[in-house]
Amino acid sequence: MIINGQIINLIHALVAFTCLSFPLLFVVMERSNRSLCYPYIELLTSQSTLFPFQKTQPPQLKAEMSFARKEHEFLTEIGLSSRNLGCYVDGTWKANGPVVTSVNPANNQVPAPKRGEIVRQIGDALRTKLQQLGRLVSLEMGKILPEGIGEVQEIIDMCDFSVGLSRQLNGSVIPSERPNHAMLEMWNPLGIVGVITAFNFPCAVVGWNACIALVCGNCVVWKGAPTTPLITIAMTKLVTGVLVKNNLPPAIFTSFCGGADIGQAVAKDTRISLVSFTGSSKVGQMVQQIVNQRFGKCLLELSGNNAIIVMDDADILLAVRSVMFAAVGTAGQRCTTCRRLLLHESIYQRVVDQLLDVYKQVKIGDPLGKGTLLGPLHTPESRKSFEKGIEIIKSQACCIFHSSTVGGKILTGGSVIESEGNFVQPTIVEISPNANVVKQELFAPVLYVMKFQTLQEAIEINNSVPQGLSSSIFTRKPEVIFKWIGPQGSDCGIVNVNIPTNGAEIGGAFGGEKATGGGREAGSDSWKQYMRRSTWFKSCSPPLWVCHQLCLPEML
Repeated sequence: MIINGQIINLIHALVAFTCLSFPLLFVVMERSNRSLCYPYIELLTSQSTLFPFQKTQPPQLKAEMSFARKEHEFLTEIGLSSRNLGCYVDGTWKANGPVVTSVNPANNQVPAPKRGEIVRQIGDALRTKLQQLGRLVSLEMGKILPEGIGEVQEIIDMCDFSVGLSRQLNGSVIPSERPNHAMLEMWNPLGIVGVITAFNFPCAVVGWNACIALVCGNCVVWKGAPTTPLITIAMTKLVTGVLVKNNLPPAIFTSFCGGADIGQAVAKDTRISLVSFTGSSKVGQMVQQIVNQRFGKCLLELSGNNAIIVMDDADILLAVRSVMFAAVGTAGQRCTTCRRLLLHESIYQRVVDQLLDVYKQVKIGDPLGKGTLLGPLHTPESRKSFEKGIEIIKSQACCIFHSSTVGGKILTGGSVIESEGNFVQPTIVEISPNANVVKQELFAPVLYVMKFQTLQEAIEINNSVPQGLSSSIFTRKPEVIFKWIGPQGSDCGIVNVNIPTNGAEIGGAFGGEKATGGGREAGSDSWKQYMRRSTWFKSCSPPLWVCHQLCLPEML
């Protein structure tokens, strides 16, 4: 693992991450602003906003004392302690072993079904630590416990999917136009896949990428979010433990903790064939430009601005429940969070009234607590972004829609909750679809509500934003459904009917269009992005056909 280091020559800092001849290096972490232990100590002493629902403890409290606390005992069960091994700090290795620069392409020499067996073992290892890892996700990211456990379960499901995939990495046999010729497709590993993930899904997204990348014969270099280092360490220890048991070098799966400097190094390094990036559209565009300059491959999962359309014939109760969870879940910090609610004018007030009543019942508090539905935002910066967004919403209160003022009116919420954590009120705003603020992704539990008159108008509003990740419509009419999912309907990568915008399954390809990046991860044929396609031809007997109309004569 690389911790907040200055990466100049990535291959030497990482010790040849295609794979190592030695295990990862060992180091005893000391308390330092530049080391992993700093946010870790903050976390366990409750000074950090990563654990924002407790009172602040004295800053002199040591990490060893925190591990004695009963509520943190589960951390030791997933290999975490105040002494974390295998780290690179402040640009230098601190270790009790040598730095090795040898490269051994071990993983791509293992047969694909065997690679699938190794991924199956990773899934089994995750199953044994499901509760502990899920609790850590909740503790460090801030999402409620059922969501934390569900995120880890998603990786387990991805492992199961990848096991089957390992026996189906086959190309096509294509009829040749030349006599006595064969034409086939072959799929081979890319080599090294770089995965850069965000804080909101600190382990699920690496699962989408790594499970498939590994069965495809690649090695994985993972840069986790700088604010979720414990999850990065715990996941890395679990995966590398399985690799070691199978007599494979642990650095087949190597991780980093750190900021933009490490991400830039991953994007620039020509030895990384594919860079999978999850984050904002702004940063994703910069990553794409860097990778494109070296003719690398880029897989982008970027911002979403997702809409739910409720038609006049919809099941209102089902729609209200779906909207509430899609807008409030994970404190509005999912890329698939519902941010826009489009209501047919004939049912507008009815739906709004029911939604306001449901919002009053949302339990806000400790994400580890029973019954909590809305936890804190992830960082103080997220809270400030929420406050800034509310001010912008208020400033755009004069937007006109259907010749009436409907923009910028806060129906509920709109304030920070005065506490020691990053808690905010779930917010509903009545606003015009033409307001500038509606076109942008505000990563918080803020829902924009707007009216429409016709299906065509609703589709146009849905498609009017730069992003194109997820969308959903609530209706009972088949003709509406088929228009919605067809070429004249939603322009998003995920097009739902009578379900929320969030909660995608791993069996389908996940991703979106436009400013969402166009990448696809997880299921379907997403595996093809992690491999190199070769088309090959074979002449089975003379004569030599150069093309279907030209046959070279025998010269001798």
